[in-house]
Amino acid sequence: MRDVAELAERVAAGERRALARAITLVESRRADHRAAAEALLTALPVPEAVLRVGLSGTPGVGKSTFVESLGLMLTEAGERVAVLAVDPSSARSGGSILGDKTRMERLSRAPGAFIRPSPAVGRLGGVARRTREAAALCAAAGYGTVLIETVGVGQSEVEVGWMVDVFLLLLAPAGGDELQGVKRGIMEIADLVLVNKADGPLAPQAQRTCADYAGALRLLRKRPDDPEGFPKALTVSALEARGLAEAWDEVRRLVAWRRAKGWLASRRAEQARHWFREEVRQAIEDRLAGDDAHADRLTALEAAVAAGELPAARAAAQAVAPLFGDAGATGLDGGGDSD
Repeated sequence: MRDVAELAERVAAGERRALARAITLVESRRADHRAAAEALLTALPVPEAVLRVGLSGTPGVGKSTFVESLGLMLTEAGERVAVLAVDPSSARSGGSILGDKTRMERLSRAPGAFIRPSPAVGRLGGVARRTREAAALCAAAGYGTVLIETVGVGQSEVEVGWMVDVFLLLLAPAGGDELQGVKRGIMEIADLVLVNKADGPLAPQAQRTCADYAGALRLLRKRPDDPEGFPKALTVSALEARGLAEAWDEVRRLVAWRRAKGWLASRRAEQARHWFREEVRQAIEDRLAGDDAHADRLTALEAAVAAGELPAARAAAQAVAPLFGDAGATGLDGGGDSD
């Protein structure tokens, strides 16, 4: 544990290399690394003042350009900004390009910025499995703002809402039927809808698209943790860095209101409960996969389900039964009442 204590000290001192090493540690699935990662996270309390902002949007909307422009604006104002960019992983090889740091070349050179790309590794929801822990490490390292850029595949990317204080949805002008496709799901958790590329010949279309989204937002049920006027739609140009200051002012206003009303604290508490439940589910899955006897049983149960010999729900119950001492529910014959 001496190495963990030393790493914690270096992370708390704001050493970028130590922070990168710490994130690599929490992302590892090795059992010994998991134990060290848990000790590290316990040793590093997360400052309450840190602001966690999630960002998603359709592919090609300019997420990386927006994050770079916003990050440069904040770092030039003296703030320290961490960017956690989640890249899609290949369904076949499991590999990822991890090109966000390359796309944000100017921001990567800014002294007050830290950029960490991570692979999604098949995880749904637009974020990596340990993105939340990585954000906690960035906060402990003194980064006051943590920007989490999701994979960017559509309306199912709602999991990031369970790890941020504010969620931004970036959309392009002239989206056509895109409005119908996103007005439920991801749009319901968006605090700000930002219509990007509001420059050049697309500027008028961006204004019309923004008005369309503003109308759609008014049709959604008002959330109790929103002040008057939220959620709202704005136009921005990441390329020309226009509208970013106004959008960030709205982010700060929303956070200040939620903090003053107690909603920010209750939101973070509910997020912590959510991730506790997720960790319990993941711990059961890891326990089953990590033990040879359990792994063999899972293989046999999967084969039985694939052959139509056992309903999936009953097979799942039988899979976890040994973990709870329920020896009577572990047979593979599908006995008992039919489903």
